[in-house]
Amino acid sequence: MCRCLGLHHSGFYAWLKNPFCRRAREDKRQTELIATAWKDSNKVYGYRKLHDDLLDMGETCCPNRVARLSRLAGIRAQIGYKNKPGSYGGKPSVAVDNTLDRQFDVDEPDRAWVSDITYIRTQEGFLYLAVVIDLYSRRILGWATQSRQPSDLVLQALLMAVWRRKPRHKVLIHTDQGSQYTSRDWAAFLRAHHLEHSMSRRGNCHDNAVAESFFNLLKRERIRRRSYKTGQDARHDIFDYIEMFYNPKRKHVRNGMLSPVDFENRQQKINEGV
Repeated sequence: MCRCLGLHHSGFYAWLKNPFCRRAREDKRQTELIATAWKDSNKVYGYRKLHDDLLDMGETCCPNRVARLSRLAGIRAQIGYKNKPGSYGGKPSVAVDNTLDRQFDVDEPDRAWVSDITYIRTQEGFLYLAVVIDLYSRRILGWATQSRQPSDLVLQALLMAVWRRKPRHKVLIHTDQGSQYTSRDWAAFLRAHHLEHSMSRRGNCHDNAVAESFFNLLKRERIRRRSYKTGQDARHDIFDYIEMFYNPKRKHVRNGMLSPVDFENRQQKINEGV
């Protein structure tokens, strides 16, 4: 057989002992690393973030190689959903001005926060989640869950944010026109803690796009992949996503492929001249 193939006997038996070339072995090794990084991200990262993870591990590879290996291994990012086209003009709020005016990029922490509410389906009924996000790093500063939507829900989330950050200057807090954000309790809390209110135009979700984007991530990367028997089960999973994954680990392109916590820590070291 070796003669028919034009091979020398020694080369044939060497191939039997080590049939895979060096490139194939390297592909297999890095594919295993990619699969591990993908699983660590709860199977939500695409090839760009996976490539960044491999660089963090000390690997040498290009994004195209990671994309090829990911495709061959069936590894791909969770893809979002496109909004239906339509008109989102809305009318200006008569209660509070839209001071933020979609200026979602800020240069310092605790200058502008956004807040919003979403719901999670459980076998017991709906669980409502309120969050407060710092536009500087996209970090979730405060969050709260309840089986109803009273003003106390958003106040608990905002109280957590204020307690964590203890801002020394006025912070702009942007919300939609939901009844929780137009209540007397909400207004009183803002005055007591030196917070300035900004409000989206009526019916215009794009005025609070950062909060909407986080909820899309949460549901795409976690909620839609689970079935919650109780509200308590959902609360535990939300805690795991926010505090154990999103804030400390999830990479953001806007943050230079750093998580919100890592981005804030790096910027603090830069500002301190370390």
